[in-house]
Amino acid sequence: MSDFYLLLGGNLGNREGNLKKAIDLLEERIGVISKRSSIYETAAWGKEDQPSFLNQAVCIQIQADPENILYKVLHIETDLGRERFEHWGSRVIDIDLLIADDLIINTQRLTLPHPQLQNRRFALIPLQEIAPDLIHPVFHKSVKDLLVECPDKLEVKKFQER
Repeated sequence: MSDFYLLLGGNLGNREGNLKKAIDLLEERIGVISKRSSIYETAAWGKEDQPSFLNQAVCIQIQADPENILYKVLHIETDLGRERFEHWGSRVIDIDLLIADDLIINTQRLTLPHPQLQNRRFALIPLQEIAPDLIHPVFHKSVKDLLVECPDKLEVKKFQER
């Protein structure tokens, strides 16, 4: 069994509802979620002239090929209405594979761990909540240490769930 850590996010429509739908489909199509962080709200990263994002980290323990997980995740995004118009643009849902145990993959379709994880507080803060001692297989540092060193200064705050 492998621990696949994913980050869910979105800034269009019913943001909270879209995260819930994504979690339901992840459990239906991939596996039971063993850990989930609180939901966090963050200003947009990369392209700042858009609505704030809600983000949540989850862990799924499964025996699966990472390429197959990516394939299923992309289909979940499409089924929830994700359309890709511009890089870092607004979206209904985004599901990123962050880390899967100590796997290091660099193919045309998939890079694990996520190549920007160490530079994004909106990913590190929810991930730290559920796996603070998880070791990044490239940098050999824990998530909590990566967060301390993270150059990103965007505010990430807990979302008041309804």
